[in-house]
Amino acid sequence: MWEYPPALVGGLGTYADYITREFVAMGHDVTVFTLNPGNLKTREVIKGVEVHRPLIVDASNIFPMFVIDDLKKWGTNIRMFNDIFIYNILCATKFINSMLKKEKCNYDIVCVHDWLSSIAGIIAKNETKVPVAFHVHSTEWGRSGGQGSEVVSYLEWATAQKVDRIVTVSHAMQEDLTRHGWPKSKISVVWNGVDPERYNPEKCDAKKVKAVRERYGIKPDEKMVLFLGRLTWVKGVTNLVQAMPTVLQEYPKTKLVILGKGEQQNDILEAANRLGINGNMVCRFEFVPEEERILHYAASDVCIFPSTYEPFGIVSLEAMSMAKPIVVGAQGVVGFREQVVSAEPNQNGVHVNGGNAADIAWGLKEVLSDDERAKRWGENGRKRVLQYFTWRKAAEQTLRIYESLQHGQEHVELKVADFAEKIARE
Repeated sequence: MWEYPPALVGGLGTYADYITREFVAMGHDVTVFTLNPGNLKTREVIKGVEVHRPLIVDASNIFPMFVIDDLKKWGTNIRMFNDIFIYNILCATKFINSMLKKEKCNYDIVCVHDWLSSIAGIIAKNETKVPVAFHVHSTEWGRSGGQGSEVVSYLEWATAQKVDRIVTVSHAMQEDLTRHGWPKSKISVVWNGVDPERYNPEKCDAKKVKAVRERYGIKPDEKMVLFLGRLTWVKGVTNLVQAMPTVLQEYPKTKLVILGKGEQQNDILEAANRLGINGNMVCRFEFVPEEERILHYAASDVCIFPSTYEPFGIVSLEAMSMAKPIVVGAQGVVGFREQVVSAEPNQNGVHVNGGNAADIAWGLKEVLSDDERAKRWGENGRKRVLQYFTWRKAAEQTLRIYESLQHGQEHVELKVADFAEKIARE
């Protein structure tokens, strides 16, 4: 189980964790079906959420015998497809035969997230009368720059045609889906959220925050620029590294801290060495737990996320909730521009072209040029989170969409079957 507690990988796992908690807190019953790496219980209740994790088996050497050429190109990654495929079949079978037929459970809605649960969603739609909502957090063409798997793209498309409702995370994403021929009349937008009580700068231990800066050798009179995320091409992190020499020309007392892991780790190190900025950059190529991430936000002076493809981007909300000014990519299919206000009077950050190192450098210098203004932008960001981007607001909006599928009823107490899954190649 890679995308539901106790194992989290990325933004989708964070979404699944928090949104299900909110549903339960609002009085609804939630059942989650998710992956099992082999060492977790197959059925348990976590914080009021009933979790099912069927044990899977390895059939990856069987798929190449009959699958199309596209899957044969996956090479060793065919094991991932194996896990996803068998997880979908087992979860759908357990949901239909065990939960519905044997235990006589009565579900109001089935939710599937991205292609990784689309097979289960299609089966549920084929075999039951329960409405199915398809939550689309990203797409194969977006993650891959149009060079992705035909099988995955087809699963996304087929699920979109079959389900009763599509829920996506930003208007930028809604427009992108529509451009690719998805049925616009089915698509609703619900922004993701953050927990402003958990991500609260006033609750951080000052000594622990200071220790974070000291760990990276950042002095009191130096500025800490924080990037946090997967180190993949759509996140724009190599462009950020290339922007740093320009920033350092005007603001030499600046240090970039990069947290995360991914396929661009070597590219980042090579670029820093080539540009001669090793003394102003620190990398931690690992997944950092939430409590430690919060301390890093608190320790930073500015947070930057120069993505070129980011359907939503929860990291920016986390930084905003921590009252930090932020620089975000805002060109392409990027939800950041719906979160970050780039003009006064409510400005909380700067929009840049994440594909252009010079523009990234300009954005950072805008924040670094005025400490008082940067502080005000950070305060505006937290206010914006409290107004628009809490998990409770996301849950309420999502439930209204679910309720609209209940045959015109004005209000129902929903029981939700949520197929949560790992995210891959976001």
